[in-house]
Parts: sequence; structure tokens; C-alpha cells
Amino acid sequence: MKAITLTLAALALAGSVRAEQGWTLDQCIDYAIQNNIQVRQSDIAAQTREVDLNSARSNRLPDLSASASQNWSFGRSLTIDNTYANTNTASTSFSIGTGVTLFAGGRISGNIENAKLGLEAAKSDLERMKDDVRVQVAESFIQIVYNQSILEVALNQVAIDSMQVERLTALAAIGKASSAEVASQKATLAQSRLAVTQAQNNLSMSKLTLTQLLELPTPDGFEIIQPGADDMEFSMPDSPEDIYAQALDIKPAIKSEEIRLQQANNSIDIAKGSYYPTLSLNAGAGTGYYTSSNRTADGFGSQLKNNFGPQVGLSLNIPIFSRNSNRNSVRTAQLNQMNQEMQLDNVKKQLYKEIQQAYYNAVASKSRYESSQEVETSAQESFELVQAKYEGGKASITEFNESKNRLVTAQADVIKYRYEYLFNTALLEFYRNSSFEL
Repeated sequence: MKAITLTLAALALAGSVRAEQGWTLDQCIDYAIQNNIQVRQSDIAAQTREVDLNSARSNRLPDLSASASQNWSFGRSLTIDNTYANTNTASTSFSIGTGVTLFAGGRISGNIENAKLGLEAAKSDLERMKDDVRVQVAESFIQIVYNQSILEVALNQVAIDSMQVERLTALAAIGKASSAEVASQKATLAQSRLAVTQAQNNLSMSKLTLTQLLELPTPDGFEIIQPGADDMEFSMPDSPEDIYAQALDIKPAIKSEEIRLQQANNSIDIAKGSYYPTLSLNAGAGTGYYTSSNRTADGFGSQLKNNFGPQVGLSLNIPIFSRNSNRNSVRTAQLNQMNQEMQLDNVKKQLYKEIQQAYYNAVASKSRYESSQEVETSAQESFELVQAKYEGGKASITEFNESKNRLVTAQADVIKYRYEYLFNTALLEFYRNSSFEL
């Protein structure tokens, strides 16, 4: 099947600029990704996972701590002669120690691997949030383009109705049209102006929606660069199955859940590591100074030197019975792994449903667009014939207005289905290449 040539990139081209200055779809998406609060929060979450990874790696390093203490005692105490006497004593001690875990059943390395996967998952979550923002911005951008086109149709209708009011008013002045015809046409003109007001309101609301996505303070003065889409080539995308197969390899929503499944698998091994002994190496050194009121003590420096003593040792902690906490930790990890498998399967199914929906929406909107073009052509020809008859006095103003309304409706349908098709086909391209290429 012929590759899709119609994407939202065409909407960002300056093909038919309606404003002297405005935002392209490229600029809207880039600005939203940089300023959207949810995207920024996801970025902070990814940075937090980097800190977690650093903490997990640091567990392999030995710790180091130092301490100092000063104590005084007063009153009767046992002397060196094994008698009691009133004695005042003071002692000062200093120590430094370190320890490192040599073996912990693979839990340290497992936690490091899970921290790495957590960072990857957070980065995929960030990309998923960016994807969501891209789709929302593109949809809002298309809605503005659509509402601008509808406003133009409504303004054109007002122009036609205004000319008819002027024409009937002139004919009524020479007795060739009734006051009822003039009043009826003025009512038609008022209805057309109401349609313009509604179209303007819809346009304002769509601009508000987009500016909120961009985190702009106000929609006042916000304009987009409106492209022309009449010359765009329409072609059907690949089948949903083909698009889905490509999306599985690139969509961050799938990647993040696959990574979390790896984490769940690792967590089982980490939990099983609690069954193994823990071997640690400890080392330290200490010294102190002691004085008593009833005896002469060596100097401070001499005591610190003479009392200095290093130590080193190994400690082995063997789990025998942990009140079932280790067994329950393993079971919990296994259940989490089963749940994550279902979560991954659910996300895949949801992605396929979204692609299917976008595909069949594209098929339907393409069919409606082609049909609406035929209706518009027929309505245009009919309107031109009725207009000629009306200007020649062979058709009533009612027939003229009915023919005009049919044309306006047909024009609006063409615009609606054109942009529906534009968005759905571009969305399918987005699923396939994970970005709106602009």
C-alpha cells in the first residue's frame, strides 16, 4: 500500500498564511513539551530515579563513621585498692569504624539492576507524557483550524445575506418586493450573524484550550499559522495490524511496562536473596584518656598513644526463622510479577484498540469527505441555478435561502470531514513513528 503522504506536517507549512504572525504546529508542540507542568513533573520523577540508582550503587561502598565522648563521675567509687573512696574521674574516648557487606544473597546487585530499570522506566514515562501532550496539542491545533474555516463560511453567509437585504430593500422601494420579503431576509441575516457569533465563540474556546496546554497565561493575541489543505493528497494508511506491529517497538507506553516487568522478575530474585546468609567485614580503631582525683595520670598525648587499639572482624548473619517474612516477601514479589504481566498485556490491547479506532475513523472520515465533496459540488451547481432564477425573478427568496443553506451545510461538512481525516491519518502516522514530523 502506498505510504502515507498526508501528515500533520503539512498543517505546519506556511502554505496559506492567514495571519502575519502566529504559531505553527511545530512551535506549539515544542513549547508545550518544554512548559507543560505534567511533562516537567515526569522529568523530575526521572531525576529522582537517578538519585535512587546512585543510592543503590553506593550500598556497595563501605561506610565510615567517627565518634567522640567525654564523661565525668563524682562521689564514692571503687579504687584500685579495692576500697571505696570519694573520687572524681573523667574519661575521654575517640573511635573510628568502617564496615562493608561482602555477601548479601545478591540483593545489592539486584537492587542496583532494579534501580537502573526504574530509571529507564521513568524516562519512558517521560516520553509517554510527551506523546500525550503532542496528541493533545495536535488535536487542539486542528480544532482551531477547523473553527477558523467554519467562521469563514459563516462570514461568507453573512455577506450573501447582507447583499440580499440590500437588493430586496431597493426592490421594495420601487414596488417590486414586499415588506414581508424584506423582513424575512433581515431575519435570515440576523440568523447568519448569530452563526458568526457562535463560530467566533467556538474559535475562542479552541484557542483557550490550546493556550492552556501551552501553559500560556491568556489566549489574548494568540494566533496560529493557518495552512491551506485543499491541495493535500489523501491516501489510506496501512492496516491496523501493520501499524500496531511497528508501534510495539517504539511506543514508550509499551516500553515502560516491559521494563517494569523486568523489575518484577528481578524483585523475585531479590526477595529470595533473603534466604541466604549475610557476610560483613568490620574494622575500627579507638583510644582514650582517663584521669582520677586520687591518682596521678599520664599526660593526654601519652594516654592517647598508649591506649590506641585497632580491630577487624567478620560477621555472619544466618537467617533461620524470620516469622515467615522472607517467604511472604517472595510470594508478594511473585504476585506482583503476575500482575505486571497482565498490566503489560492490557496496555498492548489498549494500544491496539486506539490504533483500530483511529484507522476506522480515518476510513469513515475519508468516505464522508469524498461524499461531502460530491454533495458540495451538487449544492454549488444548484445554488448557482437558483441564484440565476432568483435574480431573473423566476425563484422566490425562500427558494434562494433554502438553496444557499444547503450549500453552506455542504461546505461545513467538507471542512469537518477533511480535518477529521487529516487528524486520524496523522495520528496513525504518530503511532507508527512516535512523533509528529514537522
